Amino acid sequence: MAMPLRQSIKVATYLFEQKLRKREKFPLIVELEPLFACNLACEGCGKIQHPAGVLKQRMPVAQAVGAVLESGAPMVSIAGGEPLMHPQIDEIVRQLVARKKYVFLCTNAMLMRKKLDKFTPSPYFAFAVHIDGLRERHDESVAKEGVFDEAVAAMKEAKRRGFRVTTNSTFFNTDTPQTIIEVLNYLNDDLHVDEMMISPAYAYEKAPDQEHFLGVEQTRELFKKAFAGGNRARWRLNHSPLFLDFLEGKADFPCTAWAIPNYSLFGWQRPCYLMSDGYVPTYRQLIEETDWEKYGRGKDPRCANCMAHCGYEPTAVLATMGSLKESLRAARETVSSNR
Repeated sequence: MAMPLRQSIKVATYLFEQKLRKREKFPLIVELEPLFACNLACEGCGKIQHPAGVLKQRMPVAQAVGAVLESGAPMVSIAGGEPLMHPQIDEIVRQLVARKKYVFLCTNAMLMRKKLDKFTPSPYFAFAVHIDGLRERHDESVAKEGVFDEAVAAMKEAKRRGFRVTTNSTFFNTDTPQTIIEVLNYLNDDLHVDEMMISPAYAYEKAPDQEHFLGVEQTRELFKKAFAGGNRARWRLNHSPLFLDFLEGKADFPCTAWAIPNYSLFGWQRPCYLMSDGYVPTYRQLIEETDWEKYGRGKDPRCANCMAHCGYEPTAVLATMGSLKESLRAARETVSSNR
Protein backbone atom coordinates (compact mmCIF):
# COMPACT_ATOMS: atom_id res chain seq x y z
CA MET A 1 0.00 0.00 0.00
CA ALA A 2 1.65 3.25 -1.17
CA MET A 3 -0.34 5.75 0.92
CA PRO A 4 2.03 8.26 2.60
CA LEU A 5 2.65 7.55 6.29
CA ARG A 6 1.14 10.89 7.40
CA GLN A 7 -2.06 10.18 5.49
CA SER A 8 -2.21 6.60 6.79
CA ILE A 9 -1.96 7.84 10.37
CA LYS A 10 -4.69 10.46 9.86
CA VAL A 11 -7.07 7.94 8.27
CA ALA A 12 -6.38 5.37 11.01
CA THR A 13 -7.00 8.00 13.69
CA TYR A 14 -10.23 9.04 11.99
CA LEU A 15 -11.45 5.43 11.86
CA PHE A 16 -10.59 4.92 15.52
CA GLU A 17 -12.59 8.04 16.42
CA GLN A 18 -15.62 6.71 14.55
CA LYS A 19 -15.34 3.47 16.49
CA LEU A 20 -15.16 5.33 19.82
CA ARG A 21 -18.27 7.30 18.85
CA LYS A 22 -19.97 4.03 17.86
CA ARG A 23 -20.92 5.43 14.46
CA GLU A 24 -22.05 2.63 12.17
CA LYS A 25 -21.92 4.59 8.92
CA PHE A 26 -19.44 7.33 8.08
CA PRO A 27 -17.56 8.58 5.00
CA LEU A 28 -14.00 7.58 4.26
CA ILE A 29 -13.66 9.67 1.11
CA VAL A 30 -16.16 11.91 -0.69
CA GLU A 31 -16.52 11.71 -4.47
CA LEU A 32 -17.07 15.37 -5.37
CA GLU A 33 -18.32 16.21 -8.87
CA PRO A 34 -18.41 20.02 -9.30
CA LEU A 35 -19.33 19.65 -12.99
CA PHE A 36 -20.28 16.98 -15.53
CA ALA A 37 -18.71 18.55 -18.63
CA CYS A 38 -15.63 16.95 -20.13
CA ASN A 39 -13.22 17.57 -23.01
CA LEU A 40 -13.20 13.85 -23.92
CA ALA A 41 -15.93 11.31 -24.71
CA CYS A 42 -14.73 8.03 -23.19
CA GLU A 43 -16.93 5.05 -24.05
CA GLY A 44 -16.90 3.70 -20.49
CA CYS A 45 -18.19 6.94 -18.94
CA GLY A 46 -21.79 8.08 -18.71
CA LYS A 47 -21.26 11.49 -17.12
CA ILE A 48 -21.40 13.52 -20.34
CA GLN A 49 -24.79 12.05 -21.29
CA HIS A 50 -26.57 14.82 -19.37
CA PRO A 51 -28.49 17.56 -21.26
CA ALA A 52 -26.53 20.55 -22.56
CA GLY A 53 -27.97 22.83 -19.87
CA VAL A 54 -26.63 20.56 -17.12
CA LEU A 55 -23.22 20.26 -18.78
CA LYS A 56 -22.87 24.05 -18.65
CA GLN A 57 -23.36 24.19 -14.88
CA ARG A 58 -20.45 24.69 -12.46
CA MET A 59 -20.78 24.12 -8.73
CA PRO A 60 -20.02 27.22 -6.59
CA VAL A 61 -16.91 26.97 -4.40
CA ALA A 62 -18.85 27.40 -1.15
CA GLN A 63 -21.23 24.60 -2.08
CA ALA A 64 -18.43 22.20 -2.98
CA VAL A 65 -16.41 22.87 0.17
CA GLY A 66 -19.53 22.91 2.33
CA ALA A 67 -20.57 19.43 1.19
CA VAL A 68 -17.19 17.96 2.14
CA LEU A 69 -17.25 19.66 5.53
CA GLU A 70 -20.83 18.50 6.09
CA SER A 71 -19.77 14.89 5.60
CA GLY A 72 -16.67 15.13 7.79
CA ALA A 73 -14.64 12.85 5.48
CA PRO A 74 -10.83 13.13 5.76
CA MET A 75 -10.30 12.62 2.01
CA VAL A 76 -11.84 14.04 -1.18
CA SER A 77 -11.71 12.77 -4.75
CA ILE A 78 -12.66 15.58 -7.13
CA ALA A 79 -14.00 14.11 -10.35
CA GLY A 80 -16.53 14.98 -13.02
CA GLY A 81 -16.51 15.43 -15.98
CA GLU A 82 -13.11 17.05 -16.18
CA PRO A 83 -12.49 19.12 -13.00
CA LEU A 84 -9.82 21.29 -14.63
CA MET A 85 -12.57 22.79 -16.82
CA HIS A 86 -14.07 24.35 -13.68
CA PRO A 87 -12.92 28.02 -13.57
CA GLN A 88 -12.54 27.94 -9.77
CA ILE A 89 -11.18 24.44 -9.29
CA ASP A 90 -7.95 25.83 -7.83
CA GLU A 91 -9.92 27.68 -5.15
CA ILE A 92 -11.92 24.57 -4.27
CA VAL A 93 -8.65 22.67 -3.83
CA ARG A 94 -7.02 25.50 -1.89
CA GLN A 95 -9.86 25.73 0.61
CA LEU A 96 -10.00 21.97 1.15
CA VAL A 97 -6.23 21.71 1.59
CA ALA A 98 -6.34 24.62 4.05
CA ARG A 99 -8.68 22.48 6.14
CA LYS A 100 -6.19 19.59 5.90
CA LYS A 101 -8.38 17.39 3.75
CA TYR A 102 -6.46 15.01 1.51
CA VAL A 103 -7.48 15.99 -2.01
CA PHE A 104 -7.12 13.92 -5.18
CA LEU A 105 -7.93 15.87 -8.34
CA CYS A 106 -8.98 13.31 -10.98
CA THR A 107 -8.10 14.42 -14.50
CA ASN A 108 -7.48 13.18 -18.02
CA ALA A 109 -4.52 15.62 -17.97
CA MET A 110 -5.37 17.36 -21.25
CA LEU A 111 -5.46 20.73 -19.44
CA MET A 112 -3.04 19.87 -16.66
CA ARG A 113 0.12 21.56 -17.95
CA LYS A 114 -1.82 24.75 -18.71
CA LYS A 115 -3.30 24.81 -15.20
CA LEU A 116 -0.30 23.82 -13.05
CA ASP A 117 0.52 27.41 -12.12
CA LYS A 118 -2.86 27.67 -10.37
CA PHE A 119 -1.91 25.00 -7.82
CA THR A 120 0.66 24.68 -5.06
CA PRO A 121 2.43 21.43 -4.15
CA SER A 122 1.26 20.07 -0.80
CA PRO A 123 1.32 16.74 1.03
CA TYR A 124 -2.47 17.14 1.16
CA PHE A 125 -2.88 17.41 -2.62
CA ALA A 126 -2.30 15.08 -5.56
CA PHE A 127 -3.22 14.94 -9.21
CA ALA A 128 -4.90 11.62 -10.05
CA VAL A 129 -4.40 11.05 -13.77
CA HIS A 130 -6.60 8.53 -15.56
CA ILE A 131 -4.47 6.05 -17.52
CA ASP A 132 -6.11 2.92 -18.94
CA GLY A 133 -3.17 1.44 -20.83
CA LEU A 134 -0.11 2.29 -22.85
CA ARG A 135 -0.33 4.71 -25.80
CA GLU A 136 -2.46 2.82 -28.31
CA ARG A 137 -4.74 1.21 -25.73
CA HIS A 138 -5.29 4.38 -23.72
CA ASP A 139 -5.98 6.58 -26.74
CA GLU A 140 -8.48 4.02 -27.99
CA SER A 141 -10.29 4.01 -24.62
CA VAL A 142 -10.66 7.80 -24.64
CA ALA A 143 -11.45 7.91 -28.39
CA LYS A 144 -8.74 10.46 -29.19
CA GLU A 145 -5.14 10.19 -30.37
CA GLY A 146 -2.38 11.98 -28.49
CA VAL A 147 -4.04 11.88 -25.07
CA PHE A 148 -1.56 9.37 -23.63
CA ASP A 149 1.47 11.40 -24.69
CA GLU A 150 -0.02 14.60 -23.27
CA ALA A 151 -0.85 12.85 -19.98
CA VAL A 152 2.69 11.53 -19.67
CA ALA A 153 4.17 14.97 -20.40
CA ALA A 154 1.84 16.54 -17.82
CA MET A 155 2.73 13.98 -15.16
CA LYS A 156 6.46 14.48 -15.74
CA GLU A 157 6.10 18.25 -15.49
CA ALA A 158 3.99 18.02 -12.34
CA LYS A 159 6.54 15.70 -10.73
CA ARG A 160 9.33 18.09 -11.72
CA ARG A 161 7.51 20.92 -9.96
CA GLY A 162 7.11 18.92 -6.76
CA PHE A 163 3.49 17.79 -7.01
CA ARG A 164 2.33 14.39 -5.87
CA VAL A 165 1.11 12.46 -8.91
CA THR A 166 -1.10 9.38 -8.72
CA THR A 167 -2.92 7.41 -11.38
CA ASN A 168 -6.28 5.68 -11.74
CA SER A 169 -6.60 2.79 -14.20
CA THR A 170 -9.80 1.01 -15.17
CA PHE A 171 -9.53 -2.40 -16.81
CA PHE A 172 -12.03 -4.03 -19.18
CA ASN A 173 -12.64 -7.51 -20.58
CA THR A 174 -10.45 -6.54 -23.52
CA ASP A 175 -7.50 -6.40 -21.13
CA THR A 176 -5.18 -9.29 -20.39
CA PRO A 177 -2.81 -9.85 -17.47
CA GLN A 178 -0.01 -8.72 -19.78
CA THR A 179 -1.65 -5.39 -20.71
CA ILE A 180 -2.18 -4.69 -17.00
CA ILE A 181 1.42 -5.61 -16.19
CA GLU A 182 2.74 -3.43 -19.01
CA VAL A 183 0.93 -0.24 -17.99
CA LEU A 184 1.52 -0.65 -14.24
CA ASN A 185 5.19 -1.43 -14.81
CA TYR A 186 5.46 1.73 -16.90
CA LEU A 187 3.71 3.91 -14.32
CA ASN A 188 5.60 2.37 -11.41
CA ASP A 189 9.11 1.96 -12.85
CA ASP A 190 9.42 4.49 -15.67
CA LEU A 191 7.23 7.41 -14.61
CA HIS A 192 7.69 6.76 -10.86
CA VAL A 193 4.19 7.98 -9.98
CA ASP A 194 3.56 8.19 -6.25
CA GLU A 195 0.57 5.85 -6.12
CA MET A 196 -1.57 3.81 -8.49
CA MET A 197 -5.24 2.94 -8.10
CA ILE A 198 -6.84 0.16 -10.13
CA SER A 199 -10.43 -0.92 -10.67
CA PRO A 200 -12.33 -3.44 -12.78
CA ALA A 201 -14.80 -1.71 -15.09
CA TYR A 202 -18.39 -1.88 -13.90
CA ALA A 203 -21.28 -1.78 -16.39
CA TYR A 204 -23.29 1.04 -14.94
CA GLU A 205 -26.39 1.93 -16.88
CA LYS A 206 -25.38 5.33 -18.34
CA ALA A 207 -22.14 4.14 -19.93
CA PRO A 208 -22.39 4.10 -23.76
CA ASP A 209 -20.29 0.93 -24.12
CA GLN A 210 -22.00 -1.98 -22.34
CA GLU A 211 -20.06 -4.79 -24.05
CA HIS A 212 -16.61 -4.64 -22.48
CA PHE A 213 -17.18 -4.73 -18.74
CA LEU A 214 -15.81 -7.50 -16.55
CA GLY A 215 -17.75 -10.16 -14.66
CA VAL A 216 -16.74 -11.29 -11.18
CA GLU A 217 -14.92 -14.45 -12.22
CA GLN A 218 -13.21 -12.64 -15.10
CA THR A 219 -12.01 -9.99 -12.68
CA ARG A 220 -10.60 -12.48 -10.22
CA GLU A 221 -8.78 -14.45 -12.88
CA LEU A 222 -7.40 -11.32 -14.53
CA PHE A 223 -5.94 -9.81 -11.36
CA LYS A 224 -4.74 -13.11 -9.95
CA LYS A 225 -2.54 -13.55 -13.02
CA ALA A 226 -1.48 -9.89 -13.16
CA PHE A 227 -0.44 -9.91 -9.49
CA ALA A 228 1.65 -13.07 -9.87
CA GLY A 229 5.45 -13.16 -9.74
CA GLY A 230 5.79 -10.49 -7.07
CA ASN A 231 4.15 -7.71 -9.09
CA ARG A 232 1.58 -6.92 -6.43
CA ALA A 233 4.23 -6.39 -3.75
CA ARG A 234 6.43 -4.33 -6.08
CA TRP A 235 3.84 -1.93 -7.47
CA ARG A 236 2.96 1.18 -5.44
CA LEU A 237 -0.75 0.40 -5.35
CA ASN A 238 -2.96 2.74 -3.35
CA HIS A 239 -5.18 0.00 -1.93
CA SER A 240 -5.49 -1.96 1.27
CA PRO A 241 -4.02 -5.48 1.12
CA LEU A 242 -7.47 -6.95 1.74
CA PHE A 243 -8.97 -5.13 -1.26
CA LEU A 244 -6.24 -6.57 -3.46
CA ASP A 245 -7.07 -9.98 -1.96
CA PHE A 246 -10.69 -9.27 -2.92
CA LEU A 247 -9.78 -8.47 -6.53
CA GLU A 248 -8.01 -11.79 -7.01
CA GLY A 249 -10.63 -13.86 -5.21
CA LYS A 250 -8.80 -14.55 -1.95
CA ALA A 251 -11.47 -12.71 0.08
CA ASP A 252 -15.04 -11.53 -0.40
CA PHE A 253 -16.87 -8.62 1.19
CA PRO A 254 -20.28 -6.94 1.26
CA CYS A 255 -20.68 -3.52 -0.34
CA THR A 256 -20.31 -0.43 1.86
CA ALA A 257 -21.15 2.28 -0.66
CA TRP A 258 -22.05 4.66 2.18
CA ALA A 259 -18.33 5.04 2.96
CA ILE A 260 -17.58 6.71 -0.39
CA PRO A 261 -20.59 8.97 -0.96
CA ASN A 262 -20.99 11.03 -4.11
CA TYR A 263 -21.92 14.71 -4.14
CA SER A 264 -22.67 16.41 -7.47
CA LEU A 265 -24.66 19.26 -8.97
CA PHE A 266 -27.81 17.26 -8.16
CA GLY A 267 -26.94 16.67 -4.48
CA TRP A 268 -25.98 13.48 -2.63
CA GLN A 269 -26.47 10.52 -4.96
CA ARG A 270 -28.04 7.23 -3.88
CA PRO A 271 -26.42 4.76 -3.42
CA CYS A 272 -23.06 5.46 -5.15
CA TYR A 273 -21.61 7.35 -8.09
CA LEU A 274 -22.11 4.34 -10.39
CA MET A 275 -25.85 3.99 -9.72
CA SER A 276 -28.52 6.64 -9.45
CA ASP A 277 -31.60 5.94 -7.34
CA GLY A 278 -32.28 9.57 -6.63
CA TYR A 279 -30.65 12.46 -4.80
CA VAL A 280 -31.03 14.14 -1.42
CA PRO A 281 -29.89 17.62 -0.35
CA THR A 282 -28.02 16.67 2.85
CA TYR A 283 -25.49 14.04 3.84
CA ARG A 284 -27.56 13.13 6.88
CA GLN A 285 -30.54 12.33 4.67
CA LEU A 286 -28.33 10.19 2.44
CA ILE A 287 -27.18 8.08 5.37
CA GLU A 288 -30.45 7.89 7.30
CA GLU A 289 -32.98 7.63 4.47
CA THR A 290 -31.23 5.20 2.12
CA ASP A 291 -31.96 1.48 2.42
CA TRP A 292 -28.32 0.38 2.24
CA GLU A 293 -29.15 -3.25 2.90
CA LYS A 294 -30.73 -3.71 -0.53
CA TYR A 295 -27.53 -2.94 -2.47
CA GLY A 296 -24.54 -5.09 -3.33
CA ARG A 297 -23.84 -8.35 -5.13
CA GLY A 298 -26.54 -10.91 -4.42
CA LYS A 299 -29.06 -8.22 -3.48
CA ASP A 300 -29.56 -5.87 -6.43
CA PRO A 301 -29.23 -7.36 -9.96
CA ARG A 302 -27.47 -4.17 -11.09
CA CYS A 303 -24.67 -4.93 -8.64
CA ALA A 304 -24.11 -8.50 -9.86
CA ASN A 305 -20.76 -7.88 -11.55
CA CYS A 306 -19.54 -4.93 -9.49
CA MET A 307 -16.18 -5.17 -7.76
CA ALA A 308 -15.46 -1.44 -7.90
CA HIS A 309 -13.42 0.25 -5.20
CA CYS A 310 -16.28 2.63 -4.31
CA GLY A 311 -18.22 -0.25 -2.77
CA TYR A 312 -15.60 -2.71 -1.62
CA GLU A 313 -12.42 -0.82 -0.71
CA PRO A 314 -14.11 0.70 2.37
CA THR A 315 -15.23 -2.76 3.50
CA ALA A 316 -11.68 -4.00 3.18
CA VAL A 317 -10.36 -1.01 5.16
CA LEU A 318 -12.88 -1.59 7.95
CA ALA A 319 -12.04 -5.30 8.00
CA THR A 320 -8.38 -4.35 8.29
CA MET A 321 -9.05 -2.06 11.27
CA GLY A 322 -11.04 -4.82 12.95
CA SER A 323 -8.20 -7.33 12.79
CA LEU A 324 -4.85 -6.98 14.57
CA LYS A 325 -3.25 -9.35 12.07
CA GLU A 326 -4.48 -7.37 9.06
CA SER A 327 -3.66 -4.03 10.69
CA LEU A 328 -0.07 -5.14 11.20
CA ARG A 329 0.05 -6.42 7.64
CA ALA A 330 -1.15 -3.09 6.27
CA ALA A 331 1.26 -1.17 8.54
CA ARG A 332 4.21 -3.22 7.28
CA GLU A 333 3.28 -2.52 3.67
CA THR A 334 2.82 1.19 4.36
CA VAL A 335 6.23 1.49 6.05
CA SER A 336 7.86 -0.53 3.27
CA SER A 337 6.37 1.65 0.50
CA ASN A 338 7.49 4.86 2.24
CA ARG A 339 11.17 3.87 2.43
